[in-house]
Amino acid sequence: MRVGLITGNPGHPVLAAAAELLVRRGCRVEVVASGGSEASLADVYLLKARTPQALALARELEQRGAAVVNSAAATELCQDRVRMAELARGAGLPFATTVAAGRPAELADPTYPFVVKSRHSRHHDLVALVDGAARLRELAERWPEEEVVTQPYVPGSGWDQKLWVVDGQVFAARRRSELSSGDGGSVDAGEWEPPAGLAALALRVGEVFGLEVYGVDLLDGAAEPVIVDVNAFPGVRGRPGAPEALAGLALRVAGARGRAGAPLG
Repeated sequence: MRVGLITGNPGHPVLAAAAELLVRRGCRVEVVASGGSEASLADVYLLKARTPQALALARELEQRGAAVVNSAAATELCQDRVRMAELARGAGLPFATTVAAGRPAELADPTYPFVVKSRHSRHHDLVALVDGAARLRELAERWPEEEVVTQPYVPGSGWDQKLWVVDGQVFAARRRSELSSGDGGSVDAGEWEPPAGLAALALRVGEVFGLEVYGVDLLDGAAEPVIVDVNAFPGVRGRPGAPEALAGLALRVAGARGRAGAPLG
């Protein structure tokens, strides 16, 4: 079986570990250059990169009949936070109200505090709490041409709830919110098992968005959890079992197309 990796970082821990497991099972794993074209199709492609070139390659491969995880369409959808929110809320998911707001300097008479984010999700994009006019001016100076969205500020507990799903298996972590004071972004050292309701919510997100490898960011709202972001093919760092789940997904998808591999033991 041949597995193609569409990625700019084949050394990413989870992707590299899954690739090693597949090689041990006799698979040939190759990084596919996003600027080129495949002479012959692999049995399955794992789409980790989200650049325009990677998406264009994924769409070309799909048109030729290849299996791509996640699909180019689902991956691209998760890059536009307005489309993401519209789809989620239309499906009844508790997604934060997300409003297209132009550029930061174009925000007129906002109600503070609120959260501002890049409209187009990507690595090192803008995510900030705006608690007053001075902070808004600062962001407008630093990100003058950035298209942004706004979301209501949800105080919550100060912890972000990160749920990742790989082929129906849910992995989770709690991290100090980057919008709270203190050591933003650090991982909670304790074990955290998400309640069944949150796990079910994460699985529902995959059904709505057509994703098989994805992440869901949640906050504790006043009445119910609030989804604030969905990410296609996130890192899933430090979660035991995630590489095995990813390798198993590649084998399952290839097997469904007539090239079954040996199960992972």
